[in-house]
Amino acid sequence: MNKLEEALKNFPYQLILGSASPRRQELLKSLGFEFLNKPMKVDEEEWPRDLRAQEICIYLAEKKAAAYEELKEGELLITADTIVWCEGKVFNKPENFAAGKKMLESLSGKMHEVFTAVCLKSVNKQTVFFDESKVYFKKLKPEEIEYYLTNFSPYDKAGGYGVQDWIGYIGIEKIDGSFYNVMGLPVKKLFEELIKF
Repeated sequence: MNKLEEALKNFPYQLILGSASPRRQELLKSLGFEFLNKPMKVDEEEWPRDLRAQEICIYLAEKKAAAYEELKEGELLITADTIVWCEGKVFNKPENFAAGKKMLESLSGKMHEVFTAVCLKSVNKQTVFFDESKVYFKKLKPEEIEYYLTNFSPYDKAGGYGVQDWIGYIGIEKIDGSFYNVMGLPVKKLFEELIKF
């Protein structure tokens, strides 16, 4: 058994993922860690309005961690939050078709930033970090936006789109930074932080 296998096998914490996102669950599982999934309900529209860019998702990731009150000795909670930031404005999850359409029209033909913050919390320690990716959209046609919203219902995704969905295949010209960060979990950084923790 090599050192990495040993570190994963003898990981000293029971991991708890505090997220309802199927993408985050899939990514954490793919890293090789076993975990329990316990999503929490937190109002993601509530944050101090003077916060900008990554400050927003850092605040929300820590807010989600604070909402989990059952943490026991030997457990390590992972919470995360992803935002889309474009031209000084935050794009969270769209409420409906009209909001999704407006978001995608705003992102069309532009570069935007995706920030994901992750909070790791045990009984006596807490750390938070974030990652940033730049996403470049082509100019989207109105029929492409409508087709995507009608057939893929991306209403649980920041910015109204999933990078791993149809719109990502046909609409994204390039990404500077981590693809998985845009999906909702910066897995490279998370892996390093977990091993360090």
